Parts: sequence; C-alpha cells; structure tokens
Amino acid sequence: MINAAIVGLGWWGKNIADAVQGKSRKLRFVHGVTQELDATQEYARSKGFRLSATLDAALADPAVQAVVLATPHSLHADQVVQVAKAGKPVFCEKPLSLTRADAERAIAAVKAAKVPVGVGQNKRFWPSMVELRRVVTSGGLGRIMHVEGHYSNEHSSKFFAPWRDSPTETPGAGMTGTGIHILDAFANIAGPAEQITAQFISHRTGADPRDTVSVLFRFANGISGFLGAVRASPIYFRVHVFGDTGSVEALGETQVVTRLTGGKTEVRDFPKIDSVLAEMDAFADAVAGKAPYPITTDEMVNTIASFEAVISSIATGNAVHL
Repeated sequence: MINAAIVGLGWWGKNIADAVQGKSRKLRFVHGVTQELDATQEYARSKGFRLSATLDAALADPAVQAVVLATPHSLHADQVVQVAKAGKPVFCEKPLSLTRADAERAIAAVKAAKVPVGVGQNKRFWPSMVELRRVVTSGGLGRIMHVEGHYSNEHSSKFFAPWRDSPTETPGAGMTGTGIHILDAFANIAGPAEQITAQFISHRTGADPRDTVSVLFRFANGISGFLGAVRASPIYFRVHVFGDTGSVEALGETQVVTRLTGGKTEVRDFPKIDSVLAEMDAFADAVAGKAPYPITTDEMVNTIASFEAVISSIATGNAVHL
C-alpha cells in the first residue's frame, strides 16, 4: 500500500480522495494540503488523513511516499519539480503544464530524480478508449488516416471557481477542462502534431460561459484530425479513428462502434469502471515498480505542445507549426 499526500482539496481533489480512500488496495492518502484548513478539517477526519497548509509540510512528512497534485494549472510544473527534487514520485492532474517548455522542465526533473510520474488523464482508462486503442493497434483498420474527437460538458457552469475563469489559468476556454483529454488521445493514437489551426467563438462570458473551440490538425506522420469542445453543453464524448479498411469510434465511457469495409458494423457496450480509481491504481503500480505508468512522458509533452499551439492559434488566428 502506497501512502500518499494529496495537494489541493477543492472539488476535483475531493473527487480523487473519494475515489481512492477506503476503495483502493494499492494507494491511500495519509496527508492532505489545503489553504482552507478550518473548512476542510471535518472532511479530512472523515477520510482519515492529517492536514497541513503547504506542500513543504507534506514533503517533510516521513509517512508520505508519493504526492498527488490537484492544484491550479499554473502551479503544476513548479510543484512537479519540487516533488521530484524531494525524491518522491508525483502524480499531476491535467494539464501537466500550460506550455511545452514547462512540461519539458517537469519531465526532465522526474527523469533526473528517477521517480515515476503520472498525469491525470482518466479518460485513457475508460473501457471505450481501452478498446479503441486495442482495435487501432490490432491493424484491423488498415492504414490510419484521420482522427476526430469531441468533448463537451457542463462542468464550467456546475463547478465554477474564480481561478477557472482566469485566462492565465484556463486559456482556450474548454481546452483545459475537456479538450485536453482529446489532445491526450491524439498524442497516443496519432503521435506528435506538426501543424495546428484553431478558432474560438464566445457567446457569453463569466461564471456560466458559452463558447466553442474548433481545431484542425496535421500530424508529423501525415494523419489529419479535428477537435471540438463546447462549454457548457450537456456532456458528450467521442473519439473516432479512420483507417482505409475501417473505423472505430468510442462514444462516452463504455460504447464502441466498429465499421469495416463491406458494410459490417458492430456496436459493443462494456461495463463502466471508476476511471479515477483506475488511474490512481496505475500510478501506485508505477510507484511500486510493478508496471510503467501507461501514459509515456513523450505523450505527456506532446499533449502540452499541442495545447500550447491551440492557444497560440486562437490568439493569432494563424496556423501554428510545431
């Protein structure tokens, strides 16, 4: 059992703690870090871990073997470096950083310290996405030519916090909340992007935003793609991979549709899992030396490189060459 600290106990940090505590057989939280100590005391007691106000205090705790970061986006890279320099494995909620340079700096730190790193891309663990990758890697779709992805939800309305409305914390509207998951899927399926062209259209600003992001991709291996994200539309998730002999589509968490040349179509539904628990258990396995974390460090950096390019293209209206 890995004893970990969780840093940041807002809405999502508590989601992580709720998924893990008393449920995982591989990881538990023994220390929590929050700037709202009084308001969080009762929650921490219910989960059975101590509280402190700083990351330094968690790193100084001899019981803490690993650190999970659920903090504002702009803090991620520096905190990953700090944890790595303390010699502890680190799991960072998405996005790993807001720029490619910071992502590379964070990854360099964990490699120098020789500690595992995980990133919070829980959609990787959805049964639909696991099966989509299996179909793609099987070769049954022939030559892969194109990828599409869309992820929209209402979280920006339901779980609004002032820092989530800051362009320095959440640039690109829905990109940090939803689009980043599609970028991770693209990095895994299509590899590094070569050219990105994005547009942003806002219909309403403030605590309950209405806006859209649309992105065209050309990947280094010649695959094309596009991404869509809408705030704050009802939840919708889709990743579709097209080959010259078939396609496979992940719809939501559990459904996969495969279409093959000749008209054969197969629709399959898989049992739902707790994907947050699954990613935490995968991180625990990496800390214990049982298996590498399933998202490679190259994929982590490529995801942030694409993210930064999307933000730049939105700002300039021009294509960005990576």
